[in-house]
Amino acid sequence: MSITSTEPAAAPVAAAGPEKAGRGPWRLVWDQLWARGSARFGLIAVGALVLMAALATPLSALGGWSPEEFDKRAIDPYLGGVPIGDFGGVSARHWFGVEPFTGRDLFARVLHGGQVSLIIAFTATAVVVVSGTLAGIAAGYFGGRVDTVLSRLMDLTMSFPSLIFMIAMMSVAKDVNRILLMTLVIGLFGWPGIARVVRGQTLSLKHREYVEAAKVGGARSWRILTREILPNVSGPIIAYTTLLIPGMIATEAALSYLGVGVRPPTASWGQMIAESIVHYEIDPTYFLIPTAFLFIAVLAFTLLGDALRDILDPRGGRS
Repeated sequence: MSITSTEPAAAPVAAAGPEKAGRGPWRLVWDQLWARGSARFGLIAVGALVLMAALATPLSALGGWSPEEFDKRAIDPYLGGVPIGDFGGVSARHWFGVEPFTGRDLFARVLHGGQVSLIIAFTATAVVVVSGTLAGIAAGYFGGRVDTVLSRLMDLTMSFPSLIFMIAMMSVAKDVNRILLMTLVIGLFGWPGIARVVRGQTLSLKHREYVEAAKVGGARSWRILTREILPNVSGPIIAYTTLLIPGMIATEAALSYLGVGVRPPTASWGQMIAESIVHYEIDPTYFLIPTAFLFIAVLAFTLLGDALRDILDPRGGRS
């Protein structure tokens, strides 16, 4: 469902019925999201995860431990550092238990790992969406050589085996900010997908009556792009953005799992899963907790993105 300059609220009002005709289009989108059980779960889970990441420091302080703080009393030195107690040392002192061998608090590690994972996912998605939207609008609106150059650049970027190149680039760069580097590397290979979506939408919009009227009225290209084209491709962009985030979370986790992403002592869900493999037989809780959070995050954003795509871009969702 695109929101056009000519009839911005026609589609949602018609779908919702006359009793909701006074509501704005985005309020109607919210109502349709909340009416779907899967989307409602996605909204609640995403909100909880974002709140958890934003409040990671005070929440971990509430638990009484920082993510890098060792508690040797929580592990048994005579059994190779196995957590003392059931379920990986879950207790009133350590709500999610502790890491084997180190005794670091898993509750604090999961909170700060989620903060790192979501920061990288959100910032990488922002890089991808901004660069892809700019390239797609420029290619679709101006056409000609601009479209040819940008389209070939999209094809070239998409032809690279991105994961292999990410691993290589992350391995070569040593003494740099890992979070910033991961954001840029992931963003470098992610923009062509949304650029193609926006290019196709722009091609279908640039010959519409209101765009031609703006040209006849003497409007400059920048004004047409920002006032006429961009608002009408915002629906597919928002839906695509929400579907990008779970892929970014999974990519960050994969790179950290392979040892080329976030490095200790900084926590990351992927890094925690990689470290837990060694201790799986003696402490499966250490593996299950970060894996569960990663699974819920990817599932929640995927369900929310699917619902937004069906509502905001129904033709794209069916294709």
